[in-house]
Amino acid sequence: MKSFSTTYAPAALVLLALASGCATTTETDRPVAGSSAAAATRSTPTAATTTAPATDVTSLPTPDPAAAGAAPAVAAEALDAPSPEAATAVADPTALSAAAASAERAAERKMSTADYRYQLARANLVLQTRPKDARAHFERARAYSNLKNYKEAKSDYVAALRTMRGNPDVYYNKGVNELMLREYKAAANDFSGAVKFRPDDKEAFFGRGVAKMQMYQYKPAVADFTRAIALDSLYADAIEYRGISYASFDRMKEARKDLEKAAKLNPEAEKSLRRYGKGSSMVRPTKK
Repeated sequence: MKSFSTTYAPAALVLLALASGCATTTETDRPVAGSSAAAATRSTPTAATTTAPATDVTSLPTPDPAAAGAAPAVAAEALDAPSPEAATAVADPTALSAAAASAERAAERKMSTADYRYQLARANLVLQTRPKDARAHFERARAYSNLKNYKEAKSDYVAALRTMRGNPDVYYNKGVNELMLREYKAAANDFSGAVKFRPDDKEAFFGRGVAKMQMYQYKPAVADFTRAIALDSLYADAIEYRGISYASFDRMKEARKDLEKAAKLNPEAEKSLRRYGKGSSMVRPTKK
């Protein structure tokens, strides 16, 4: 998803490409978050080869702290609770490992618009004869998300979960789609479902951190970014967004340390370092 204008934001966040190869940022962009795979390709993709797939957290706007007072309060523990479907389900023994899932997401990001349309047509063909086929619904949901038809994807994710309630990939992708729809609490709960069944999924922790940032829950977001970094010490996006989160509640020593490290790992993070690494005035409006 593309960034939205704001009065304070740096350039670029979400994962979890949370939509496609991450768009490059400008001083008027909001931070964009992407998965570690997306972070490695933070240049703007060409329209001929890619869209902004929602199977990876990216290009989400970071909330303006100046508006945080108007945001509805959400208890952090409520965001860490898995969605109702995940809460009562058992793990799917056939689900991919975290490494395999990450590789699959990276491969899907490289697909073309034509590929996504073929994926959509294939799923539609199956659903004509087997309208309750959960995997066809899941495939169609991902195709819709990758084609930026997030509302259309939503119902297919719900349909897939009727029989795939123990599959972490459904929760992860559904969470990304909800981020795109700005349904942040639902996204956090679905990412919680993903990590319930796959506790070593760094991108799911990153996605949940992004959802928390969108709700101005900066301290709880730090906890999730820290979990992601514990799984991958070189996860540049998680380090960058933890730094931004630290800056949001004046932990400037920690913020600068993270942002400096992120900038060494990924030159695009230099923008966040310049904007957030100088003090709280870069994050909050200066009081007159």
